Order: sequence, then structure tokens, then C-alpha cells
Amino acid sequence: MQDTLTLFNTFDEIHHALNHLPAPDEARIAAARTRQETLTKPPGSLGKLEDIACFLAGWQAEGPRADVIDVLIFAGNHGVTRQGISSFPAEVTQQMVANFEHGGAAINALADAYGLSLKVTALDLDRPTADFTQDDAMSQGEFLAAFNTGAQAVNEKADLIVLGEMGIGNTTAAAAIAAATFGGTGAEWAGSGTGLDKAGVIHKGAVIDRAIQRHTAKLKDPLAIMQSLGGRELAAIAGATLRARQLGIPVLLDGYIVTAAVAPLASLAPLALDHCIAGHVSHEQGHRRLLAALGLDPLLDLNMRLGEGSGAAIAAMVLRGAVASHRYMATFTEAQVSNSTS
Repeated sequence: MQDTLTLFNTFDEIHHALNHLPAPDEARIAAARTRQETLTKPPGSLGKLEDIACFLAGWQAEGPRADVIDVLIFAGNHGVTRQGISSFPAEVTQQMVANFEHGGAAINALADAYGLSLKVTALDLDRPTADFTQDDAMSQGEFLAAFNTGAQAVNEKADLIVLGEMGIGNTTAAAAIAAATFGGTGAEWAGSGTGLDKAGVIHKGAVIDRAIQRHTAKLKDPLAIMQSLGGRELAAIAGATLRARQLGIPVLLDGYIVTAAVAPLASLAPLALDHCIAGHVSHEQGHRRLLAALGLDPLLDLNMRLGEGSGAAIAAMVLRGAVASHRYMATFTEAQVSNSTS
């Protein structure tokens, strides 16, 4: 695992990092599976919890563990809101960041209830990205700065990282990235976001189509897709995800925006998301399709679409349950219980 953080100064350096990703430790996975067979339960009776425990063990040197869980929220503003693609004004992003700081948001309540560490990083909220129907959302330098901010936010001592976001207009950016990466029209990837009506969703899809048509020449490079159609908070999420992989820290992905943010990494390196678990599937219509395209099976389906890392924070408790049963359940020998004779 790469303990020393090296900032990324070019796209080529990100490409290089993605070509040199650490893999899970198969010996630790095998040892965890062997322990599962000795615990006082019928084989496989805890279902996915057993798989999760073994998954965590493969990444964590002394795993599976889920004691130190960091929730990283990145916030950014989007110039495409000028196109009327959100039912809320852009200033709500800053207002919600203040709400996070004062402990009043859903993710604050969940983090407090579950004993999660919460860190909110606002990225140049007074300087929104460009309207990507007119120009690149970010320059390459702006993209790399946001990507590095995400990488720097990762605590190397965390057992698990939950990724979330805040940014009025970022469901439009997510849908645009998904369409540019996997094909399809804006209408096929756009959803209601903050509460658009049917006409608003149709308009949102048309805005996405215009943006993709404008940036067609750049769509062969997944990082250029993010630079052209994304946002600072999405770039930061991608940077945090790559850095967590370098450190061997598992990642819980939240909803549509977070999943879209990491999609370019998977496009560049098919195994780039092997350390990630999809915490839940969002009510946003494009999220289930995007998860399927990435080969990610969500843990929960609670009809949520809030963002903020909220769905993944709830899913983190499933992981804690998996760890607890793996580490603290008695073995047949310890409990003096007869094992299966088959």
C-alpha cells in the first residue's frame, strides 16, 4: 500500500496510478472464510454478511474492522444551474454546508447516531464551475486541484470511508457523465433531482444532450469527461476513492452522484472499484442503471435520494454487523457446540 501521498499534476499521473493499484490480500480472504466455517452457525447462514467480512479482511491488514468510519462530504457549485435544471437556487449549496457545520442535516443525525466521524469539504463555492453547455466545467488545473483535495481528505487510519456530496445541479452533472461514459440520451439518465416535475426532467435531459454534443471530441478520455461535464465535488470524490485504494481502505459509495464520480476510474481501470461497495440504490432513475454498468450490487434499497452520504452511512451499520458477527461470534470449539457431521 502507498502510504505517502503524491499529488497528481497531470492526467497521465492519474493514469499511471490506476495502472498500479494494490490488490486485496487473497490469503487474508481465505483465512476469513476459514474462520466463517468454524463459527456457531450453519455454513452461509449469514449470507452477504459473511461475504462482507471476508471482503473487508482482504483490504485491511488486521481486518475485518469497522471501528473508525469516516464520512467525507464534498460540496461544489455548478454553473449549469443557469439552465434551470434545479428546483433550488445555487445558494442552497452554501446554506447546506452551513447546516452541516451546525449539525442540522440528516447526515449529522446519522453520524451522531452511529458514531461516525464527519468531515465536510467545500470547494470554491463562491466560484461555480462553468456552464458546461457553453464551456468545459473546469480547466484541467481546476480538475486536478479538486481531485487532489479529495485525495488529501482521506485519513490513512480509517477502517472504512463513506463518500457523499452536496451541490445544487450535481444530479445533472452525474447524468451527463453517465451518458457520456456509457451512452444513451439525457432523458435516459436524468431524474427529478431536487424535485423537478415531468417537464423539468425533460428539460434537464435536453440540457444534457446539448452538453454532450458540445463536448463530443473529448468523450474518449474518461478524465476529460469529468473535467468537461463534472464538478469540483465529483472530482474530489474520485480523488478520495483512488487515494483510499492506494491505502487499502474500503469505500462505501452513496448515491447517483457519488457513483457517477467514480465511473471514470472504472472506465480507465476495470478493477479500480474493487475496494468499493455500493451502499444503496437511489430513487434517481439513472442510478440502478449506472450500478449495473459498473457491476456494483447495492446493499440497500430504501427509496432514498437525499445525497449527503446518508444512504451509505446507513449501510455502514450493515458492515459493522458483518464485522461484529465475524470477530465476536464463538467458534464451535469455544462454545462446545457440535458441528455438522456432513
